[in-house]
Amino acid sequence: MCKKFKVVKKNIPVTAYQTTKHIDIKTLEGVMHANPGDWILTGPKGERWPVKKDIFDLTYKIID
Repeated sequence: MCKKFKVVKKNIPVTAYQTTKHIDIKTLEGVMHANPGDWILTGPKGERWPVKKDIFDLTYKIID
């Protein structure tokens, strides 16, 4: 059996905005749908993904 480790994501800033309309976003995993109120994030390599508002509120903190 392999040894298991507790880990935490690195603090890598990403940009984000909250959408006001329904949109489809091309992500690394395929096309994902975002609803009004969802957050659209862009990572350091230009990758984009939507995040539901409740998940965003639990896992992200606005820094500026």
